[in-house]
Amino acid sequence: MFRKVIAATVSVLALVGLTSCTPAEAYGSLEEFYAQPLVTSSCASDFECASISAPIDWNDPAKGSIKLAVTFKDVSNASDFLFVNPGGPGASGVEFVQQNYDTLGTEALRENYKIVGFDPRGTTGSEPVVCYDPAGTDEFLYDDTGFELGSDQELEALKVAVTDFANTCKENSGPSLGYVDTVSAAKDLELLREVFRQDKLNYLGFSYGTFLGTTYAALFPQNVGRLVLDGAIDPNVPDDQQSINQLKGFDLALTNYLSYCLKSDPDCPFTGNVDAALKRISLFLRGLESNPLSTGDGNRKLTVAAGTTGIYLTLYSNDYWSYLTQAFNEAFDSGDGSTFLKLADFYNSRNEDGSYASNQLEANIAINCLDARSDASDAARISQNERLIAASPTFGRYWQNGALLCDAWPFPVATRPDSYSASGSPTIMVIGTTGDPATPFQQAVSLAHEVLENGFLVTFEGEGHTAYGRSNDCIANVVDDFLIDGKLPASEPTC
Repeated sequence: MFRKVIAATVSVLALVGLTSCTPAEAYGSLEEFYAQPLVTSSCASDFECASISAPIDWNDPAKGSIKLAVTFKDVSNASDFLFVNPGGPGASGVEFVQQNYDTLGTEALRENYKIVGFDPRGTTGSEPVVCYDPAGTDEFLYDDTGFELGSDQELEALKVAVTDFANTCKENSGPSLGYVDTVSAAKDLELLREVFRQDKLNYLGFSYGTFLGTTYAALFPQNVGRLVLDGAIDPNVPDDQQSINQLKGFDLALTNYLSYCLKSDPDCPFTGNVDAALKRISLFLRGLESNPLSTGDGNRKLTVAAGTTGIYLTLYSNDYWSYLTQAFNEAFDSGDGSTFLKLADFYNSRNEDGSYASNQLEANIAINCLDARSDASDAARISQNERLIAASPTFGRYWQNGALLCDAWPFPVATRPDSYSASGSPTIMVIGTTGDPATPFQQAVSLAHEVLENGFLVTFEGEGHTAYGRSNDCIANVVDDFLIDGKLPASEPTC
């Protein structure tokens, strides 16, 4: 999942203990980090786990170190490791591999590689970013400001909320918070390659994981092995345009859902044409702004923040469309927002008991804000808001003022590579899905054909986010041939 946090709501202060860092004396130089042994122990039934030391600041290893969590299954017939990142940013690679191993890629891939899941710095097992307690996170994600959307009062409340959030993250996360950027994570990947004693890095990245993989290739093109980037991000697209592109992607996915719903779903809650359905959704969301729906979860209400989040979740895959139909039917027929709220909770990794399964929200914001920022001046913000509303009359109203969040971040943007061409690297496979809402297809085209010196585009004609690992033999065969045998089709395929 690639998610750019686009707006925030009221938040409260929560006091959480500081996370700890390994003393600086543990490793005094970069050479010592690279030379550390790989020491594993059994975990999660039949996996191996390890904790790798990395410098907090790659430019100054004397500042101390952090621990990076990794896991893999020791496949007896496989000698090479394949490093996997599921996206986010902020998703746990350790949990992704352990929880999805039997369906990760194909059986052939799992037989030929020891697949490594790793938590990038700032995520679950690798010096995680810490901000609010669960109650504070609830308020930040689900509550509205109490002011009319788009009003001056709401704008001021948002500024206060995001500033409080940023300051709380700084207070509770410790010194590593300013170093969870993607360039640092890419250097961590190079460290993992060395510690695992691999001559080249073989890598499979989904969504945000494509940006991490592209960054690695830009920094270490000579060490690139077989890289597959699925659900690609063009790193040269400015932050404000990335937001526009993603908004258009979700708008297209909603339109595609409605086309299917009206033509093929007997339970479809809409009538007429797509335009009429879009207008009804807009009216529904406007109603939530002032009149949240009741739900079956105690005193929790379905706010417009939760409602839009629930919709976004279902647009990541056409497999989720039936849940969106169910949610709309419940809301329209009985004023029940329960299914929408459950969808939002799933998206936000919120458990039924009110706790959160991961720190993906916090890590997502911290990493994004160190990687890039939009101009948050009043003139730029107003202009961007106008572009957003024009890009999606349905969602644009709820996609505004995203620049405020990173403008409040207490650390500067990290230095990025001068070029992402990965000059001198071997061929890098890029996969794009034509109906992808989160990483629109054109970004895969531009990454493969314009950014990378040696990119190879694979097109999947379909709906949803990312392609490899679905029930599509064409994609599976193309990716497996490349990762396992280093073979490419004679021309760029469309599946």
